[in-house]
Order: sequence, then C-alpha cells, then structure tokens
Amino acid sequence: MKTWLRFPPVVWAWLLGGLLFRGVVAWGLPPGFDEAYYYLYSRHLSWSYFDHPPIAAWTTGLGWWLTGWIAPLTIRLGALVLYTVSIALLYRTAVWLFDDRTGILTVAIASLTPLFWIAFGILTAPDNGLIFFWTLTLYLSAREFIPPPNSRLQPANTNDYRPSYRIALIGLAVGLACLSKYHGFILGAGLVGFCAMNGRSRRALGSPWIGVALGLCALALVPVLIWNSQHDWISFRFQLSARFEGTPAAAQPFQWLQVLSTWLVGVAYLFPSMGFLVWAALGRSLLHQARHWVQPPFTLSERRQRDRDALILWLSVPIAVGFTLLGGKQPIYPAWPAPGLWGITLLLAAWASQWRGVVMRRWLLTSGAAIATLALVAFLHVTVGLLQKPGNYSLFGGFVAPSADGSTALIDVMQLRSRVTADAPLLAALRDTDFIFTDEFYLSAYVDMALRPLLSQPITCFSQDPRGFAFWDRSGNWVGQSAVYLTLASLHPSVDEAAAEFAPEFDAIAPLGEITLTRGGEPVETLWAYRATALQRPYAFPYP
Repeated sequence: MKTWLRFPPVVWAWLLGGLLFRGVVAWGLPPGFDEAYYYLYSRHLSWSYFDHPPIAAWTTGLGWWLTGWIAPLTIRLGALVLYTVSIALLYRTAVWLFDDRTGILTVAIASLTPLFWIAFGILTAPDNGLIFFWTLTLYLSAREFIPPPNSRLQPANTNDYRPSYRIALIGLAVGLACLSKYHGFILGAGLVGFCAMNGRSRRALGSPWIGVALGLCALALVPVLIWNSQHDWISFRFQLSARFEGTPAAAQPFQWLQVLSTWLVGVAYLFPSMGFLVWAALGRSLLHQARHWVQPPFTLSERRQRDRDALILWLSVPIAVGFTLLGGKQPIYPAWPAPGLWGITLLLAAWASQWRGVVMRRWLLTSGAAIATLALVAFLHVTVGLLQKPGNYSLFGGFVAPSADGSTALIDVMQLRSRVTADAPLLAALRDTDFIFTDEFYLSAYVDMALRPLLSQPITCFSQDPRGFAFWDRSGNWVGQSAVYLTLASLHPSVDEAAAEFAPEFDAIAPLGEITLTRGGEPVETLWAYRATALQRPYAFPYP
C-alpha cells in the first residue's frame, strides 16, 4: 500500500489542488435537483431504489452521517473523495499500460476536463461510485491481461498468460459498478467482448476463476435483485422502456442530425480543446486496431500495444459511442457517455506525450486558464448572480433577468433554512402539523434538506411523477390528519390555482404564508405555504 501511494510531487499537486478547488465549489454551489433527491436516498435506506441502485445513497449520506450536518458540502463529500481516488487509480493504470509521462498527463486531463470533475467529482450522483469501480475494473484488467513491457523481441504468438485471482476481483468490481449505476452492465459486456476477441486473454473465460468472478458479481447484485423482485422488477422496466413511453422521443425517428447535436453538446461539456481531442484519440486508436487486423503484430511489444489499446476501447467505446448514438433517438444527459470518454483519456494522454513539450504545455495551460475563468464566472453567477440583471453583485449591470435564468431553479437550502427559522409563525405551523408535502419530487427533497434540522415531521411528495416517494409513501397512515403544503410560485399561475390542485384531497386548504428567496439581493423565487386540513384518502400514485 505504501508503494501504491508513492506518487510524484506533480501528481500529488494535481490530486490535492483539484480536491481543494472542487471542495470550494461543493461548499458554495446550491444542490441540483437530482442531488437533493439522492440525499433522500440516504434518508430512506433500502436494498435499492426505483431509478437507481443503492450505492448513491451511501456516497451521498457519508458526509452528513459522519458530521450530522446537512449541507451542500456534506452530501458531496463522497463525490469529492471518490473522484480523487479514481484519478489516482487512473494514474496507476496509465503508468502500467504506458509510462510515467502518460500517467501524469492522464491526471492533468482528468483534473481539467469540466464534464469529469463536475459530474464525477463535485455533484453527488450514482456516477461517483460508477466511475470509481469502472476505473478499478480497468486497473485490475490492465494488470491481469496486459503484461509488463518486457521481452520486446519475443514472437507475437508467445502465450504465457495464466489466469489469476485478479479475475475474481474484476468480477466483484464490475458487480459494484452495476450496484452504483446500471451502466456497469455495459462495462461487463465490454470486458467479456475483449476476452472473447483476444487470443491471449480468451483463456480467462475457461478458467475456474471466471466462476468465482461471476459468483462475486452476482453477490454484489443481490440488493438490486431482492428489491426488484419485491417490486415487480420496476427498476429494470423503467430503465429499459417505461421512462421513454409516452414521450415525444418514443415516436421520433432516428436522426443523424440529432446525433451530431448530441456529440457537439458533449464536446462542449468536455470543453472543446479537450473534447475534440478525446474523440480524435478514440478514432486514431480505432484506425490502429484496424491496421493490426490487416497486418497482425510481429513482436510481443507490438502485440502488447494492440492488446493494451483494445482493452481500453472495449471498455470505453460501447458506452461512449452507444449513448451518443442514442441521442439520435431521444435527448440524453452528457454524463451518460462520460464513463467511456473517461477511459479514452488514457489514449489521449499517450498521444499527447509524443508531442513537443512546448506544444503540450501550451495546450494544458491555455485550456486550464480558459476553463478556470469560465468556471469562476459560472460559480459566481449561480451563487451571487454575477450576470444577473438587476443584482447587487452584477457585472456591468447584469445581462439576464432572473425570470429568464434557469440557474434560479436551484434552491439555496441554507437560505431557505434561515428564512424559515426567521419566520416564527410559519415555523410553528410546520412543527405543529402532522406531515409536509410538495407537488414536485425535487422540491420535497430541497425542503427536506432545508427543514430536517429544524423539525421531525415526515416530508413527502404528492405528484404523478413521484419517483421514490411512491415507495416511501405512508399516506395511508395520515388519513384524517393535517398537513402543510409547500410549492413554488414559478410552478403555478396563481395562489388559488396551486391550492385548487389538492382541494379534493383535503377537507380544506388555505394560504398560510410565503417565503421569498433572493440572489444578489434580488427576489428569484417564492415559496408558497398552505394549511391543508384532514387528508381524505391515501394519495393515488401512478406506481408501483
């Protein structure tokens, strides 16, 4: 372990500097919709969940379980730590497959690329565990299937490979990747594809260790299988088909123009100076593989290079290219193909290590400076309204009105907590009620984050898009009880319309008060509160 932790000073600088930078952003950035929702996972611990496996609950809960403090920073602590370890693993993988210079460049690329350090390293999400176990799988596979760069003059048909215990560890790592996010199944399929198509590594598929690997992988999946068997396999049905049914995308034909648009959006999130080169490195390696098919390698060194790149491609291309192509059928999140692009950074780093030093340094410095500047502007805008018009901290008087600014949808839970604390009548009503509900799953999550330190009443969501709330529902026990209903002014045309939606569910519902949230000294959102008397019946969710 001590040897494994011996990194060059420059690597430690990237790891610790990146951790510090991401920690500051994690502290100040309001939680996103999904982040607040994953916080609820950590409050409702279960074998699995409607839309994701359970590891997201553990990584999100780690910080506030340890500290007892519910805040944006604490729910992101797991993401901060796991991403740092993931980069360290990626460095070790690069050194084994290539050399020290490539390892250092890999760390630099992973630390600078915005899509990676935001989606994997700041925001709490299933991707935090996925990218850690994905990288661990890649590292173990490299050590198992790619020999050290010795015996360069041996014939390429030399086959001295003997399957080892690492195959069992690979099976466990793949299982835990699946327990983080269902993308892990694609990782496992890619690994099997590599072994099946590679003459040297094919021995692994007939080894007794493969049985152990399958057993450990299945053992890791037990929580997901137990929960889904109890809920009519709804997670798999949702992920594979139900989430797309009834949407405009379901009837939309495949469009190559949409693929191009999806690809360009992904490049933008990677940052163009990184994104275009990541995809160029992928294409370059695919061409090299095609050349090896036409002209097989002659020496062991050439075969090692072919197998090394093939391993990376088999674990990366299916998800990177597959989800990009899916964008031709329906909108996708940029984070969906990102795990595959994460692996391609190894190929980009190896390519960049061959450039002239001045070119490589100029690329990293200019990219880093541009990314840091844009990140600072974005951070200051989201937190204090740097580009907001009007605002106390607006740059040049501001450029965008709060009503036209999507970033105002992020709720500052710390501000909401302080505003409720200062509103004594509302706080008293919240503490005296039997339960609290909202009409959006993400809003209930925000409210829980903000109010949980102040009160103990159950907080739920009455909505036809309830996500996990449909499985955490206890409204059958609340019939005849009273509630406080909270909603956002931006979701409704009027106070009366917001109340009318739930009037049939209660004996009476009446306005209780409101809370105004500000950014840069200007109102950006209003929270309406209602007193709802005597729930008439359990709320009817669309599932399970």
